[in-house]
Amino acid sequence: MAAELKDSQYVSYPIFKGLQKPLEFMGIQGRYITWAACAVGGAILGFIIVYCILGFVAGLIVLAVSLSTGAVLIFFKQKKGLHTKKEDHGVFIYSCSHRM
Repeated sequence: MAAELKDSQYVSYPIFKGLQKPLEFMGIQGRYITWAACAVGGAILGFIIVYCILGFVAGLIVLAVSLSTGAVLIFFKQKKGLHTKKEDHGVFIYSCSHRM
């Protein structure tokens, strides 16, 4: 019986090691991919609306400003991390933490 166990070979499968890493697309990670998609969609929609009302050059200006604003906001927020929470600065005093 021991000889049978030594001769039998178990099938090995490659393990995907990146399961705990955040999703990344073109340097944008996790939830900021959705932010980028919304920024691009809003910029295109803004371009179409301004192009119909004011003209091509004004539409391009709106497109460039909204895309650059969205990219700057995304990359600044992404530097703080994917799971950033509101940080309260200062000293907080809880006068009645336990009621009797």
